[in-house]
Amino acid sequence: MSIFVAVQSDDFCVASEYNELRQHASCGAVVTFSGLVRELSDNTLHSMTLEHYPGMTEQALIAIAEQAQQRWQLGAVHIIHRVGTLKPHQQIVFVGIASAHRAVAFAACEFIMDYLKNRAPFWKKEHTAQGDYWVEAKASDKQALTRWE
Repeated sequence: MSIFVAVQSDDFCVASEYNELRQHASCGAVVTFSGLVRELSDNTLHSMTLEHYPGMTEQALIAIAEQAQQRWQLGAVHIIHRVGTLKPHQQIVFVGIASAHRAVAFAACEFIMDYLKNRAPFWKKEHTAQGDYWVEAKASDKQALTRWE
């Protein structure tokens, strides 16, 4: 299996990632997910700043990809997570899976996103009209993780 992990401030191109994933020999399916910085319900979000520990974060993402490979037979996993200051509607995360079958690719993509939301060492600070604050983990994200344990 091929694993590609990047933690970067630069944006990424979903089409380029897809084209690279589809080149894997075992590829019969490619599933991708691209997450965006979303507006708050009251539309007051100016930006979000993501921080991480370089080196440690990449190792955590590789470990998550390896866990997915232990569960399913995957041809390739690509994980890209952006850091720095991002505006609403900008891309924040990409997960791409190449596998022989679609069900495996969908499951692995969901697994990786659930683990990223709960176990990856990123810290998010939202900058709003009312002030800045650190984002707390959501109960719904923690609940989503339980289906894999």
